[in-house]
Amino acid sequence: MTTTLRTVIIPAAGRGTRLMPATRVTAKEMLSVYDRPVIEFAVEEAIEAQAERIIVVISPTKTAIRDHLAGYPLGTGPVRLVSDRARPGRSVPEIVYAFQPEPRGLGDAVLCCRDLVLPGPFGVILPDDIIMGRPCLSEMIRGGSAFHAVAAMRVQAAETGKYGIFRLGGSAVGRCIPVTGMVEKPEAGLAPSTLAAVGRYILEPMIFDVLQHTPRGAGGEVQLTDAIAIATHAVPLTAFLFSGERFDCGNHDGLLAASMARQCAVKTALLALSATSDLSADAG
Repeated sequence: MTTTLRTVIIPAAGRGTRLMPATRVTAKEMLSVYDRPVIEFAVEEAIEAQAERIIVVISPTKTAIRDHLAGYPLGTGPVRLVSDRARPGRSVPEIVYAFQPEPRGLGDAVLCCRDLVLPGPFGVILPDDIIMGRPCLSEMIRGGSAFHAVAAMRVQAAETGKYGIFRLGGSAVGRCIPVTGMVEKPEAGLAPSTLAAVGRYILEPMIFDVLQHTPRGAGGEVQLTDAIAIATHAVPLTAFLFSGERFDCGNHDGLLAASMARQCAVKTALLALSATSDLSADAG
């Protein structure tokens, strides 16, 4: 089953407390991963997923993101995260904005987009989670993810308190694993598995009704994982084991590691371009 996502939401209203002091003056999504700001990776992944509309959720103090994307050259550039993003015939999505006045959690950020989402299922990309390699959301679509699906990776048992953790519900079919729910940041030893949620989601519109009645959870915030867990009573949930490498760019170590990986990818791409140009010149 192939899912078409007309809309992709990119929540970018968070305060970036783990990246202080840089985020006192700069939105964390505008910090550089080697040669490009974090937000561009999310936008390009949404383009690769063939979204018609990208909704960027910002706070009133983070309008620099909107200013930057207003001049962002969609569909151009020789060295990009997605190499075929500018191929002929690919449509360029519109970028619209939703405002989240207060940081009330990821679930609240998604709920702010309710009136802007186009009909049908939609995707969510958390820009903090940069996934290098195959574009994750497209991989989920092509891998048969449908209904509610969340990207997943294996973590150490001692690290489960940092993630939403899945309750397993059956055996894997390809990269898709049926699950019965999620627990947000369980203490070590109390986690139902070591399969952790990563910031890529495919969701049905019914999640908005669930979010509207989801009580505040971990951290006093409306948690998207709580709403997804509630929705499993009506909609099947799948964890998708993506093939790329994930970097948590919401902290200093992850931002540095992503920058080093990006540097390697850029230099490799430039060398390949140079070699192709040399071959063309020799042939001429």
